[in-house]
Amino acid sequence: MTASPDLTFRTQLVVPEQRQLYDYWRECCARRIMPSRDDISPMDFPKLLPFVSLVDVEANASRFKVRLAGTRLRDVYDREITGRYLDELDFGEKIDYWRSAYRRVAMNGRPAQGVVRGPKRNKDHLVQFWLRLPLSPDDKRVTMILCYDAFVPAAKATANGLDLDDIIYAHG
Repeated sequence: MTASPDLTFRTQLVVPEQRQLYDYWRECCARRIMPSRDDISPMDFPKLLPFVSLVDVEANASRFKVRLAGTRLRDVYDREITGRYLDELDFGEKIDYWRSAYRRVAMNGRPAQGVVRGPKRNKDHLVQFWLRLPLSPDDKRVTMILCYDAFVPAAKATANGLDLDDIIYAHG
């Protein structure tokens, strides 16, 4: 017996809060492929909000704009990122990685997850566990992506047995 794609995806989520948000997203789907923005209520997951963001998908997934970013994301990115386009953030050589991750979610309407060391330039001391969940008003076009990002000191991740060389650009 083969596990469902949803169950397989869920088991790849390392951080409990990622599983919590993913389960909530699945509930909001009801019988649809993905929920709409109107189906999501921040009141349902208040403890996650500091690390949650909503990203608008522009036409043809050509650009992505942070509509709303949790307060703790400001600490990681050293500035307010609400209202900024992804390509305006200091991702360094990882910008193509991030464009690809967001574009994949926007184009195929499926969740994605991964792990990356150093979410931005000069932050290699952090490991980022990320989750991207598509939102659609009509089950066809992804117009927004619900995001959750957890950051762990690289020393702690290594102490817990993660091989950072293997997870630099992991995708789910």
